[in-house]
Amino acid sequence: MTDSKYFTTTKKGEIFELKAELNSDKKEKKKEAVKKVIASMTVGKDVSALFPDVVNCMQTDNLELKKLVYLYLMNYAKSQPDMAIMAVNTFVKDCEDPNPLIRALAVRTMGCIRVDKITEYLCEPLRKCLKDEDPYVRKTAAVCVAKLHDINAQLVEDQGFLDTLKDLISDSNPMVVANAVAALSEIAESHPSSNLLDLNPQSINKLLTALNECTEWGQIFILDCLANYTPKDDREAQSICERVTPRLSHANSAVVLSAVKVLMKFMEMLSKDLDYYGTLLKKLAPPLVTLLSAEPELQYVALRNINLIVQKRPEILKHEMKVFFVKYNDPIYVKLEKLDIMIRLASQANIAQVLAELKEYATEVDVDFVRKAVRAIGRCAIKVEQSAERCVSTLLDLIQTKVNYVVQEAIVVIKDIFRKYPNKYESVIATLCENLDSLDEPEARAAMIWIVGEYAERIDNADELLESFLEGFHDESTQVQLQLLTAIVKLFLKKPTETQELVQQVLSLATQDSDNPDLRDRGYIYWRLLSTDPVAAKEVVLAEKPLISEETDLIEPTLLDELICYIGTLASVYHKPPSAFVEGGRGVVHKSLPPRTASSESTESPETAPAGAPPGEQLDVIPTQGDLLGDLLNLDLGPPVSGPPLATSSVQMGAVDLLGGGLDSLMGDEPEGIGAPNFVAPPAAAVPANLGAPMGSGLSDLFDLTSSVGTLSGSYVAPKAVWLPAMKAKGLEISGTFTRQVGSITMDLQLTNKALQVMTDFAIQFNRNSFGLAPAAPLQVHAPLSPNQTVEISLPLNTVGSVMKMEPLNNLQVAVKNNIDVFYFSTLYPLHILFVEDGKMDRQMFLATWKDIPNENEAQFQIRDCPLNAEAVSSRLQSSNIFTVAKRNVEGQDMLYQSLKLTNGIWVLAELRIQPGNPNFTDLELSLKCRAPEVSQHVYQAYETILKN
Repeated sequence: MTDSKYFTTTKKGEIFELKAELNSDKKEKKKEAVKKVIASMTVGKDVSALFPDVVNCMQTDNLELKKLVYLYLMNYAKSQPDMAIMAVNTFVKDCEDPNPLIRALAVRTMGCIRVDKITEYLCEPLRKCLKDEDPYVRKTAAVCVAKLHDINAQLVEDQGFLDTLKDLISDSNPMVVANAVAALSEIAESHPSSNLLDLNPQSINKLLTALNECTEWGQIFILDCLANYTPKDDREAQSICERVTPRLSHANSAVVLSAVKVLMKFMEMLSKDLDYYGTLLKKLAPPLVTLLSAEPELQYVALRNINLIVQKRPEILKHEMKVFFVKYNDPIYVKLEKLDIMIRLASQANIAQVLAELKEYATEVDVDFVRKAVRAIGRCAIKVEQSAERCVSTLLDLIQTKVNYVVQEAIVVIKDIFRKYPNKYESVIATLCENLDSLDEPEARAAMIWIVGEYAERIDNADELLESFLEGFHDESTQVQLQLLTAIVKLFLKKPTETQELVQQVLSLATQDSDNPDLRDRGYIYWRLLSTDPVAAKEVVLAEKPLISEETDLIEPTLLDELICYIGTLASVYHKPPSAFVEGGRGVVHKSLPPRTASSESTESPETAPAGAPPGEQLDVIPTQGDLLGDLLNLDLGPPVSGPPLATSSVQMGAVDLLGGGLDSLMGDEPEGIGAPNFVAPPAAAVPANLGAPMGSGLSDLFDLTSSVGTLSGSYVAPKAVWLPAMKAKGLEISGTFTRQVGSITMDLQLTNKALQVMTDFAIQFNRNSFGLAPAAPLQVHAPLSPNQTVEISLPLNTVGSVMKMEPLNNLQVAVKNNIDVFYFSTLYPLHILFVEDGKMDRQMFLATWKDIPNENEAQFQIRDCPLNAEAVSSRLQSSNIFTVAKRNVEGQDMLYQSLKLTNGIWVLAELRIQPGNPNFTDLELSLKCRAPEVSQHVYQAYETILKN
């Protein structure tokens, strides 16, 4: 009978019934009950209520029952840590059971219970099991140390388990050695700085001895560990290679790739003159070829690794071209990968074979594959010079087939062949021009336009051909537009008399009617060049082009060396270093191949920082997005420079007025160059209107951030401060400040994502506060906030929220929610954001109110070292809605009488006495009267902030 019956019960008192069965005296009934519990747990029912009853069943000699109870325990120990402690005694007892299977089971389960409270109780049983006489128990205990280290690293180090693990590397049993190596490697990976796997020739010898007798996974652990070792000289490297070579004939492909990784790494240290080096190259080919007879998924992984190996040492597989020929039933991903390797292995010796094969592929049905095959023919022509002529004729044959996508790909690669072998195959241009009308893909159109522009002097009707493209100029992709602009300028420089109109037409299309900045800028540059100095234009546009190199898609050498160290891992399939796709706290160590000891050359160039250099010492070559934005916004955008434009060379970049006078000269205001063709300067309308605006208003005007009214009320704005640090909000950092402009209050926020995941679904809420501040609109973050991205948001506020007196009065408590969690912070807002625009009292009212407010409500304050005189003080305060009602001079002292009104209608009256002291600084005495005296302290702070900033 199957176990499905355990999943099909619908009785009401299920938990109660199970409880009774678990406490039954009959062993069989107990076992059935535990199976039912495990079944319920598997389908997601909560059976944690049965914890004590299930734990009681641990006291049994039945191994099957014990396994089931342990399984239950692993699942629920985290949610029931206090209960799980009950099971500790049984663990301790089971670790001394005469049956080694039970001892190992206990130690394995102990490692899976991730509860801090329990871990310390498990140290003693684990220590005994690490020294157990049975190797099965020892190998299980070794892995348990790694698990325990993940839960509590400090505990493992204090208990000396790491030293015991190191001793296990010398164990007599190969499986124990393999597990000890695996555990140490795992621990070392999470602590890159610790030198746990302190490998020396003696320990390497022990590992190599264990290698022959391990299971396949054990062999992989040991081989990966060997790959991290750097032999002291080429003789040691050779002896390790000799002992690893037999692994190449293993049936498991993972073992083969791990062995290849070790050999590829240690070959670096062998001199190429050694006989052994040649032997090793020959031995590496057959296992790699054998991997290609596996199922497609494994083939793909093997091919991605072979791709790296062929780039590093093409000589290994140079005679094995045939195994990379495509089979009709290969999946597309295998076909494309094989094609890539075929081109890498193409040489003069096998090119005829390769071309015949590629021509065959170009008639297949799979469009992607055909395209790649046609490209491959072009790449062969560029790589093997002797075959170029055959490749070109093959491509012409393919163009004759008139299959649209084949023709387009052929034209793209012929353009590259022209770049590699100028003045050799131009006779085919006529054939290409016949197919002009059938081109509909941007890349093919751009390639054809390049050919027409480059060889315009050989094509009689070049101007007609280019004009035909110009008709739908705005519908073309950017790539085609840019190519067309350049081609027509080339044509004009070669045949100036016939194409004056055509070039005028394309330049006005590019500059006036286009909103693409790249196209517009290139158009302006050509326009300036042609109108000022046609000779210079000729030198620039028709300059000699460098020949293209044969392999454009080779992996950069230092990255290739690093990827060779990761053969057989995900990095070798992605062709990216682990740091590019592994997230999280685990330190990813950059690996590199060992330098050759036999020869003096080092693989590291002196300029590059050593692979292990701390990140702080390496220069930031590419600034982050944030830095670039910062630089852009720090540009010194002053008003336009009057007088003659400065010669750019003598001006430092920071002082150049980027958009002032410079644009006028671009617009053609200066005299035309001598000998220039009769060009019309591009009209001013070609430039967006806001660029021509005067720059006096700086950035806000450039980006039109505020309307012209918005700048009238220039209330003081404090710089943004960090309100919620990323540490406290799972990576979300919030900075902000408050502003008041034209009667409206805003909270200017800056949200920065310092986490590793995208943040979305933002919302904000305020707690009740003294003045009823509340968001007037939802918090709108329009796009998801990616890692390391910052977004600026202005949140409008109103004062119609719930009111509750806070301590201090201007305290604001805020909650911000996103897809990760809800975060809370509090901040103090400056009171002057609540000073309203109609806060000016008339004189009579001021006098009456001043007398009416009792004297005990008057508060005195001093503001020292204010750098302003009476006039400046008055106007500075007025911009923050503190209005001067009257002013008089008493015995050489200026007295200002001022009023302000808060959003909740409270009036505050002030007498400001300005002491003329030091000519640069004055001391102010401030008397404040208000019916709510607790406000006075905060009003004084507002005064001080406004006057001193």
